[in-house]
Amino acid sequence: MLLRRTSRSPERAIEDLVGMQAQVPGNPYIALWSRLDDFEPDDLSTLISKRGAVRMTLMRATIHLVTADDALALRPVMQPVLERNFYSGSPFGRRIPGADISAILSVGRQLVGEHPRTAAQLRGLLGERWPEEDAEALSMAVRLLVPMVQVPPRGLWKASGQPTWSALEDWLGRPLRGEADVDRVVLRYLAAFGPATVADIRTWSGLGGLREVSDRLRPNLRTFRDENGREVIDLPEAPIADPETPAPPRFLPEYDNVLLSHADRGRVVEEAARFAMSRENAFWSTVLVDGFVAAIWRLREEANIVTLEITPWQALSAMDRQAVEEEGRRLLAFLAPDATSREVRLSKRED
Repeated sequence: MLLRRTSRSPERAIEDLVGMQAQVPGNPYIALWSRLDDFEPDDLSTLISKRGAVRMTLMRATIHLVTADDALALRPVMQPVLERNFYSGSPFGRRIPGADISAILSVGRQLVGEHPRTAAQLRGLLGERWPEEDAEALSMAVRLLVPMVQVPPRGLWKASGQPTWSALEDWLGRPLRGEADVDRVVLRYLAAFGPATVADIRTWSGLGGLREVSDRLRPNLRTFRDENGREVIDLPEAPIADPETPAPPRFLPEYDNVLLSHADRGRVVEEAARFAMSRENAFWSTVLVDGFVAAIWRLREEANIVTLEITPWQALSAMDRQAVEEEGRRLLAFLAPDATSREVRLSKRED
């Protein structure tokens, strides 16, 4: 989809990508704009409003936008990731070592089943029930370990609102899938991001035990070695990309899964950009040029004047600069159609 925009629907694109990172609520709109022909943000907002897609905690214990069907299928698969994150990946589990987690989750499930609740509301209600425990940790236990979704208006185009949680099964009116089908999730990851190593799949998902899964699937996969001698797996029918295929400039939001789905980001981030990104210690909205991160971008708004600032991390040819500016103007028109003035400013990075 990044090589050539497609005409598929937002729902189909979200499904094909096995969800989209969405901790910044507006990011999926930019990500889909860069991947789909004639993308209209209202189409995604309508999909979310009508509960055809939801925002919830899944891969890597981060908020993802997924289709309703995938929400019910992926949540059981990612339960071990969320449990590990709560008990050992965050301080919250250690704050309530003697608490009755089963009882806490049962009460929390009942509370969000009554009507959607904010984190502050959960803290208050759970804290009243267990005054001797850390209320923030109680709330986090429920938000991570009970299958829940963040409800609109958060996640709608140009809308705002506190994160407010509802029980997943109540919101969709359907039960979770009974069985955690890890094999199917791995195959879908490969369809979206392959070829990949086992470490890549782990990086994308946060799951453990993937060596056993890959061993089980290997007879029906294509396997080969990358330039560093690591075993790489892929679907047997997956096309092999020609490295000489030109890739047009694409603007990505911060946390786009293209940058977070491989243990070795060298396939999309060259050494100079990796150094700059690690030095800044931040996630940026990025610009791909010929398939690699070549610049960062940000939007500045003053009154009704909107500027798209693009800072290259490497020298760009005159042709690439022109293409980046043209794509930037299209992005700016998408993000700020009603601005009285729009400007694309492509500068040099200050070292």
